[in-house]
Amino acid sequence: MNISYGGSMWEKYYSVSSLNEALEILNQEKENARIIAGGTDLILEIKQGIRKEILNLIDISRVPELTKITVDQEGFIHIGPGVTHNHCVASEVIRKYAFPLAQACYGVGTPQIRNVATVAGNLVTASPANDTIVPLIAMNAEVVLASKEKTRTIKLADFYTGIRSTVLKPGEMIIDIKVKKLDDDQKGVFKRYILRETHSISVVNTSIVITFQKNKITSASISLGCVAPTIIRAKDAEIYLSGKELNEEVINIAADLALRAVKPINDIRASDRYRLRLVRLLVAEGLTEIYLGEEKNNFPKTPVLLWGKSQFSPKRLGNLKIHSDETEIQTKINNKKYSIKKNQKGLLIDIIRESAGLTGTKLGCGEGECGACTVLMDGVSILSCLIPAPRAHNAEITTIEGVSKQEKLHPVQQAYIDEGAIQCGYCTPGFIMSSIQLLNEIPNPSVQQIKEGLAGNLCRCTGYYRIIAAVEKAARMINQ
Repeated sequence: MNISYGGSMWEKYYSVSSLNEALEILNQEKENARIIAGGTDLILEIKQGIRKEILNLIDISRVPELTKITVDQEGFIHIGPGVTHNHCVASEVIRKYAFPLAQACYGVGTPQIRNVATVAGNLVTASPANDTIVPLIAMNAEVVLASKEKTRTIKLADFYTGIRSTVLKPGEMIIDIKVKKLDDDQKGVFKRYILRETHSISVVNTSIVITFQKNKITSASISLGCVAPTIIRAKDAEIYLSGKELNEEVINIAADLALRAVKPINDIRASDRYRLRLVRLLVAEGLTEIYLGEEKNNFPKTPVLLWGKSQFSPKRLGNLKIHSDETEIQTKINNKKYSIKKNQKGLLIDIIRESAGLTGTKLGCGEGECGACTVLMDGVSILSCLIPAPRAHNAEITTIEGVSKQEKLHPVQQAYIDEGAIQCGYCTPGFIMSSIQLLNEIPNPSVQQIKEGLAGNLCRCTGYYRIIAAVEKAARMINQ
């Protein structure tokens, strides 16, 4: 079974080793090529036939310098185009000086998705429901766009022209996201409402940044998502807050004024009236948390990343690699070298199951929703149904077949058996891969951390209680 869209998802796949290479290829290919780093949105759109104009992909994920978060002498944070959501969550700079962005990033998808999906990609997708856009606009972020010929810097708020529409031109890409550090006299928060506990698109979201002088507000920024074709600012509420001291009455008036900015739609997730109610509620909650100094209370001190024991940084590829039907993929799976001569235009799960014959990794939804296809790539948990096959070139992959040693089950596998955490078993390989990586990262996780670590894995049989118990038992077995 070949799960790739149409059996061939692109004509050429360029794995670049530098930004200049990416810009040169973009200049040649123009509208026929797209930059890919995480690709969690783009790959789905290609599979679904939405992006038929895209013939070639330019992969920048193997350029380590593009995954950096830095701070310049003027106090601006720079987020590279390869920076993932989990890079932001793990960054002390982001957590301390751009906290609303850290909050937004930690709510995106699941750990496996956050490990590959990039902030720049989230911005380019240009959905008004995308969470990272909202805090960045509230913090007056800018994006640096580059082509081979020139570079230009624009406000992120001016980057959008409509739903899934931007000013990005053929041959251009985002090379930097630039945002000023929040000062000691500034507080910020990100709030959203979703229809389930995790892994869900926002029904409404908001980010608030308040600048104080002593107790008085000198300026306020309130951005709102999912209530207009683009992210908008609640200007009336911002103006009203200036010069005020936060208290219950001021918060309620500001929340009411925020409604003047929105004209929400009706869709399958919520009615316009419900969204209006949510706008008022979320703005009031955000302002209240800032007023009480509680905006950081619910953010975990040890976020679950599923990175294992070490800080994740991609391995440099070395030289430009152009993948086509004739290009072998040289990879290592479970410490065994493979030369892949088919499925080069498919996905990682294609070469794992079909080319390597390792069928323990399961294909479930094929859309990054269920986690059955979870594997490790260069030591990080990812979803193999969303990763282009060429990304495996010169990478190290670990599947469920590679976790046991000398025919002895891994403690996590044994604990799943002992606790009866298996029923039909189809989802089990993905759960075990996530559980092992969680325990590599956090040897004694709390129940909440277990839930966060397994948020990207779905089971329709067991009810999860036995799975959680199995992870707890495995932790005791490993640490005894």
